[in-house]
Amino acid sequence: MKFTKYWNKNQMPTFIELCSGAGGLSQGFISSGFVPLLLNDVNKDCCQTLKLNHPNVSVVQESMEKIKLEEYIGKVDCLIAGLPCQSFSVAGKKKGLDDSRGNLFVIFSEILIKLRPKIFVIENVKGLKFHNKGTTFQTILKLLSSSEEYKIKYEVLNSFNFEVPQKRERMFIIGVRKDISSEYVFPEEQKEKKVLRDVLLNCPESKGASYSEKKKKIFSLIPEGGCWVDLPLDLQKEYMGKSFYSSGGKRGMAKRLAMDKPSLTLTTSPVQKMTERIHPTAIPPRPLTVREYARIQTFPDNYVFSGSMSSQYKQIGNAVPVKLAEHVARSVLKLL
Repeated sequence: MKFTKYWNKNQMPTFIELCSGAGGLSQGFISSGFVPLLLNDVNKDCCQTLKLNHPNVSVVQESMEKIKLEEYIGKVDCLIAGLPCQSFSVAGKKKGLDDSRGNLFVIFSEILIKLRPKIFVIENVKGLKFHNKGTTFQTILKLLSSSEEYKIKYEVLNSFNFEVPQKRERMFIIGVRKDISSEYVFPEEQKEKKVLRDVLLNCPESKGASYSEKKKKIFSLIPEGGCWVDLPLDLQKEYMGKSFYSSGGKRGMAKRLAMDKPSLTLTTSPVQKMTERIHPTAIPPRPLTVREYARIQTFPDNYVFSGSMSSQYKQIGNAVPVKLAEHVARSVLKLL
């Protein structure tokens, strides 16, 4: 194995993951002692990433509704999924269940009825709870509890409270089969908090995006921890354009991160104007590299990402932080 040791499948709890992405959620479960039976995603690069890091695990590149799962009936302790979140994100078009990606909740519930795992875990964005004034979320909860087999709990967890140097809020929906007497309890927040200094120092070198010479000159005027508001007024107007006159904080734009603080939520690219993430101390200014992205998301240094540089940024930016997933997995493990 590349870095993960798998235990005897007769001794350790098992899981299947749907919509695995780059594998942040599954890696957290593996690190906590779960054995993966199958990992799935529809994206080619994501599946190649999963295969590189888990060569002894079945990786299926297919849409959820087409996966053959009959051989796993009665063999899965936990069914987990990082269902695509763009349908419910405040940054997206917020179509919810009207979006094809939102309909994956329907497919997931059908797979749940077929496999009848002891526990299921769904991860999504915080915005899921508030989409369409909360009616979408209530519809999803009714859908997941339609078989009346699961006791369901949900909570929004901030990654920063679980050994991740990043402010990233994610919704977790946990369902426990009713024949399991114990009640599920979400993981407790950790007292020790990680900041960027803990992960950016001595980070392995890797490829990364770059800024134009014009942007380098502008960003060199932004102090550590600052953003566009720290620029001279004429440069503020030039850089922000029409956004300068719009309402809202916009403090994530042209954001130079700070070593003694957590990162803002990583996005799918460190160089988009609305979500630029500038290295705290680099001279000249530069974006975070791929490996720095991975470290902030708490992937191990020997976790390999496949595809182009932009694809790797996207995979890492969309992933569940591994340490957050690990704490959730440990809380689930207590029931098994």
